[in-house]
Amino acid sequence: MTLSITSIPSPVSQVTKKLKDAGFESYLVGGCVRDLFIGRTPKDWDITTNATPEQIIAIFPDSFYENTFGTVGVKTESEDPTLKVIEITPYRLESEYTDKRRPDAVEWSKTLDHDLKRRDFTVNAIAIDERDGKLDIIDLFHGQEDLENKVIRTVGDPHLRFSEDALRIMRAIRLSVELGFHVEHETEVAIKTHAKLLGHISKERIRDEFSKIILSPHPEDGISFMRNTGILPFVIPELEEGFGMEQNQAHSYDVWTHTLKTVQHSADKQFPFEIRLAALLHDIGKPRTRRFSRETNQYTFYGHEVVGAKMANEILERLKFPRKTIEIVTKLVRWHMFFSDPEAITLSAVRRMVVNVGKEHIWDLMNVRNCDRIGTGRPKENPYRLRKYKSMIDEALRDPITVGMLKIDGKDIMEALKDRPGPKIGLILNALMEEVLDNPAKNTREWLLERTHELAQEDEATLKKQAAIGKDKKDQAEEAELKKIRGKHKVQ
Repeated sequence: MTLSITSIPSPVSQVTKKLKDAGFESYLVGGCVRDLFIGRTPKDWDITTNATPEQIIAIFPDSFYENTFGTVGVKTESEDPTLKVIEITPYRLESEYTDKRRPDAVEWSKTLDHDLKRRDFTVNAIAIDERDGKLDIIDLFHGQEDLENKVIRTVGDPHLRFSEDALRIMRAIRLSVELGFHVEHETEVAIKTHAKLLGHISKERIRDEFSKIILSPHPEDGISFMRNTGILPFVIPELEEGFGMEQNQAHSYDVWTHTLKTVQHSADKQFPFEIRLAALLHDIGKPRTRRFSRETNQYTFYGHEVVGAKMANEILERLKFPRKTIEIVTKLVRWHMFFSDPEAITLSAVRRMVVNVGKEHIWDLMNVRNCDRIGTGRPKENPYRLRKYKSMIDEALRDPITVGMLKIDGKDIMEALKDRPGPKIGLILNALMEEVLDNPAKNTREWLLERTHELAQEDEATLKKQAAIGKDKKDQAEEAELKKIRGKHKVQ
């Protein structure tokens, strides 16, 4: 693995140079260095130095310092969001972590070795320095070798690292699935040993790391690893209820495996976070609703979507997810079975479903349904029935071609003609529709009212003829629109 000086953006180089010009050491460190080595664009940039926070602030007057760990945020003029603020942290030594999350006290150090030694994983403990147009790499714990071998390993004793900060357990899993790395054996053993320490960590912190696992390319591996190491009881213990739970003949897998394959497909399709969460929780209610039917000699799970929606709400509230996320995911879990019952699928039923989940989430529901289907072990992703459902949704969402599209209505016509309700009003509306379909530019209130007065002078036979032509054109246009939608989805 090689790096070049051009790998480092100019605003970052300017900050490190300014520290050196003031007589201090300055190294890039942590995740940004790791990402540079594996060819990823860093999401943020961290610098470590032997300058104290007060000395850093003196060098960068337009900076801010609002924490107990010495980190100073330096603002840049870059338009790149990842470069707007660059964080500088002094070398530091840390005392005990009695709360299993943060050190009781922090002491500034003058030695880079001290700073690297306190870091979590070897791949995050590499420092680089720009010196005379070259990069000087400081790698005391063989992080480059672990990057090459795709290994997550703690710096030093894993038992000590996890007992200091139990959230590192979640971070180890998160990094492994984000990067596609495996957790080194001794590190995994220490995770199992210290899993219970996650009980000291706030739900918000656990939620944040868990969310990144779900958003990673490999959530299936992350969740499986969490179960194998005893982590899952501190995140979503309800998921374990499905382990080894046999389903009916429509499924190739038990509830647990089906759930993992469903959420993995949502990641493979790069679906948004709420869809991935719903894919994970869609069958959370199955274990509590499973019954054996002597009549069919199979297990049933009647009402699991209703029970599951309630459970999903409780789980997400417990993990302190935002209310909007909870509402979306709960709706998707509650209604995910709708597209499983072909007898329930009518256009009016689809319209009601759109109301239930909202126009903005109806396609999310379809995506959850598709993930669910793939999770059963069926390889075909877009079968005819699923295409038919999509076509019906398009039909339900579109505005039908009706006289309601006109810029005036029957009440406007009655007021303009000072007339009462009667067949004539409907005839005029259909006659107007005929002309607007021929020339949509005529669909203005002014033109329609003027034309209404002209049509009112026609004899009844002529008006009926024009109205019939208008109704026929409307029906033809409506049929053409539906044909176009069904053609798009390749259904009849």
